[in-house]
This record gives sequence, structure tokens and C-alpha cells, in this order.
Amino acid sequence: MADGVVPDRKTMDLARIERAVREILIAVGEDPDRDGLRKTPGRVARMYAELFSGLHADPGRYLETTFDEDHHEMVVLRDIPFSSMCEHHLMPFEGRAHIAYIPGGRIVGLSKLARLVDVFARRPQVQERMTSQVADLLADRVHVKGCAVVIEASHSCMTCRGVLKHGAVMVTSAVRGEMRTCDITRKEALTLLHRR
Repeated sequence: MADGVVPDRKTMDLARIERAVREILIAVGEDPDRDGLRKTPGRVARMYAELFSGLHADPGRYLETTFDEDHHEMVVLRDIPFSSMCEHHLMPFEGRAHIAYIPGGRIVGLSKLARLVDVFARRPQVQERMTSQVADLLADRVHVKGCAVVIEASHSCMTCRGVLKHGAVMVTSAVRGEMRTCDITRKEALTLLHRR
């Protein structure tokens, strides 16, 4: 997979997922044996193995390799695209994550930040938790002086059903360290994260 999170088909019970999807099709009044649906349970099982591959991945592994660098100014990576599944309705939400951090003597490869987002996104998830998980892991594992994570996403559980509010975007943030305690630093980070 392009994002580096590999489905763990050994851990996931694909046959059980297939049986469950077949039952759902019957429950909604469909014929799971008709041509268009015959292979759907298998396709859905493989899709779930991919969409939930973050359940069986350690996001911390992407922060094991850091680089000793005498850089103590803000580092910002914006517009990291992601897709996730809302745990309340098992419907997708997708958007962009933005990360800023102030190194505490060590820097992280930029691709590792994107992979970190992917691992947390590839789980049954809520956006608020995902935002905090990325910030907490970065703060704890890399010992940054401060970090901020902002996630913007559109939720299909709100656009395709229920209130049907197309175009609504949810924004969440998590700040740690100096970005929480210093107003000027937090303002700088949030300005850089939201700049277009």
C-alpha cells in the first residue's frame, strides 16, 4: 500500500467478516447470491483488512529513527491527506492533517510524520482522539519542546445521511509543551498550520 500500513490478514478473520456482510445483505432484503453481489462479501472483507490495518500496527515504530540536529525552530508539515472510518457508523471521514513541532535536539523524517497519521487513521476512529494520539506520540517519543496537530475533515456520516450537511468541515487541534504554555508560540504554530 502507498501509505505503508500493510493489512494484517493473519490477525483479521476475513471469513467471519464475509459471513457478517452476507448476513447484512440478507437483512436489508438483498440476494447475496445474485451476480453483482456474489463476490461482495469477500471484497468488503479485504477492504476492512486495509481500512483497519492500523489496529495491528505500532505507530511508534516510525519515530524510532530520529536525527541529531541543532535546529530549535518550528518545523511544519501541512496538508497530509488521510482517510479514516468513524467508529460510530463505520462510515468514512477524510481530510488533511497538519503538524508543527519544535525539536528538542532531534528531528524526524517528514515521511514518518505522514506515516504516523496513516496508522492512527487506519482504525475505527473519532477525529478528536486521532488528533490527540498524533500529538501525544510525537511529544512522548521524540521529546519535542512543543507540538501542535490540527486536523480538518469531512465526515460522510454527516454528509451522506442524517443532517445531510454537505461541505461541513470539522477542525480539531491538540497542542503540547511550549505550544500549550506560550501564547506567542501557539499563535505562530496555528498561523503556520492554517496558512494557505
